[in-house]
Amino acid sequence: MDCYTANWNPLGDSAFYRKYELYSMDWDLKEELRDCLVAAAPYGGPIALLRNPWRKEKAASVRPVLEIYSASGLPLASLLWKSGPVVSLGWSAEEELLCVQEDGVVLVYGLHGDFRRHFSMGNEVLQNRVLDARIFHTEFGSGVAILTGAHRFTLSANVGDLKLRRMPEVPGLQSAPSCWTTLCQDRVAHILLAVGPDLYLLDHAACSAVTPPGLAPGVSSFLQMAVSFTYRHLALFTDTGYIWMGTASLKEKLCEFNCNIRAPPKQMVWCSRPRSKERAVVVAWERRLMVVGDAPESIQYKQLTIQVLLDRLVLRRLYPLAIQICEYLRLPEVQGVSRILAHWACYKVQQKDVSDEDVARAINQKLGDTPGVSYSDIAARAYGCGRTELAIKLLEYEPRSGEQVPLLLKMKRSKLALSKAIESGDTDLVFTVLLHLKNELNRGDFFMTLRNQPMALSLYRQFCKHQELETLKDLYNQDDNHQELGSFHIRASYAAEERIEGRVAALQSAADAFYKAKNEFAAKATEDQMRLLRLQRRLEDELGGHFVDLSLHDTVTTLVLGGHSKRAEQLARDFRIPDKRLWWLKLTALADLEDWEELEKFSKSKKSPIGYLPFVEICMKQHNKYEAKKYASRVGPEQKVKALLLVGDVAQAADVAIEHRNEAELTLVLSHCTGATDAATADKIQRARAQAQKK
Repeated sequence: MDCYTANWNPLGDSAFYRKYELYSMDWDLKEELRDCLVAAAPYGGPIALLRNPWRKEKAASVRPVLEIYSASGLPLASLLWKSGPVVSLGWSAEEELLCVQEDGVVLVYGLHGDFRRHFSMGNEVLQNRVLDARIFHTEFGSGVAILTGAHRFTLSANVGDLKLRRMPEVPGLQSAPSCWTTLCQDRVAHILLAVGPDLYLLDHAACSAVTPPGLAPGVSSFLQMAVSFTYRHLALFTDTGYIWMGTASLKEKLCEFNCNIRAPPKQMVWCSRPRSKERAVVVAWERRLMVVGDAPESIQYKQLTIQVLLDRLVLRRLYPLAIQICEYLRLPEVQGVSRILAHWACYKVQQKDVSDEDVARAINQKLGDTPGVSYSDIAARAYGCGRTELAIKLLEYEPRSGEQVPLLLKMKRSKLALSKAIESGDTDLVFTVLLHLKNELNRGDFFMTLRNQPMALSLYRQFCKHQELETLKDLYNQDDNHQELGSFHIRASYAAEERIEGRVAALQSAADAFYKAKNEFAAKATEDQMRLLRLQRRLEDELGGHFVDLSLHDTVTTLVLGGHSKRAEQLARDFRIPDKRLWWLKLTALADLEDWEELEKFSKSKKSPIGYLPFVEICMKQHNKYEAKKYASRVGPEQKVKALLLVGDVAQAADVAIEHRNEAELTLVLSHCTGATDAATADKIQRARAQAQKK
């Protein structure tokens, strides 16, 4: 039995412990930690050290060194610090290292020392410099709190969505507080600070004095304070050597302990025992470590979810292990394996010692058509690493053109983007590329690009017809498209120009273009329109009224209606209006005027080229049977029956039909026989039909 318990050691009166090595520690520090700024990420995350900080006297030629290690001491990154003096380091919830400089600029680095971005904490911080800083975590993300040289606080509760907040001034504060920390209460970030024996709580609107309940008397200063990870508990170390522990709201005291040490501790943090609700505070001095307290938490928070665990494995480039965990837990591909593979691919494109072809081939062989993987995102990472050709090769595997095109435009591969947009058949996407090309290329190159892409050219013409008419004209000129150029000038003569001279000039340009296009009909018609416009303007000047922009027929009709028949006839001759059309126009106009006398004179002026049935029809349309009968008698034999029926003379129509022995006419007359009044006529037609059948 002794062999099983030999490596167990007593702990107190009723407990034993043993320790054994899970993995080796690889630390190889050449300088003491006291000479470094140190930041350790939670959950056994990475540890950052900034060697040779500015608070220590060093030769001016020696640059500080920023080093990042795993929790076991495995080196992850090392880089010379080339920026300004650093006041504080801290890790975000996403395991990004935040380096707060003295000028208020915060530089952000990745787990492997890759620079991500930077941001400023504002002009006031820049002017007054940074005395101290804290990196803190809330449910919204990771925040930064700054104490400036003017003894004012500025903070942002979420560096991912930077919104700076200047905290209220503390009355009478002339020097830096003896200690301070950040709290998060009711979803709002606060500052708790100590000034002598007083504690102040700052929120966005006010500065409030607060007092810990049950604090031992005689305190003249608070030397250190610590808040628990969940912001539920607070510990205060006083100059009397007491450690007060209670709720962070300062409404309840949990316990108080006299450690009999009055020197300020180097560090004080909250900790917990595994699988226990008990909380304790660890206090560290130069050569002493003390664990104090028994503060039960009412709620356990499970902070490290499976997704966070996978993210941390990915950050450490432990892709096979992450995939095995996904497969073991049977996570959906999009949440598990696909996401891990996408991260692997984004890391792969950073390997600049491998050719573009090999990297692209390896990524495609590994990923294939894995659902949830975006090749465009991987290509964007390649482009961000300066590997444009690799990005283009990766985009060839992206099945969605809408994802290819934006990145191609960003990479200034606009012509390739245009080809991809056209292949997609998405007109909106094509328009997007066209407008980008228009701003990027000079006009000549832009037009030449369009000439090689008929679909794009057609779409751009449609756009120009509604938005940029002058560009449309330039396009037609570039292509020697005289037919469309002529049509453009025709539209322009009506759309933009009001003066007759300007419109005639535009029409002349149209006629010239039609002649170049060898379209003589369009050219002649345009020249006729120019003559008509000039004539209409002259008619308006001489006769008054409105003539401009009337059609040729409407111009003739208007002249007739105005009593200017001679002018109408002259216009008809000038424009070679056929007699039949002129007679129709004049007949309709005189009937509309109900000028029956003039109409009769007109009908007798010469033999009607349209016959006289139209006269009968027009008169009846005007409900004038008397005038209609005058012309019915003049209608030729082939239309006599129809004319007589129009004026209501059914009996005479029957006589003419019987005389003509025309069955169709007899049937037509019979269809007009109604009631007893036409019975005799109907009998007469039936007898005529019977006699015709006997013969």
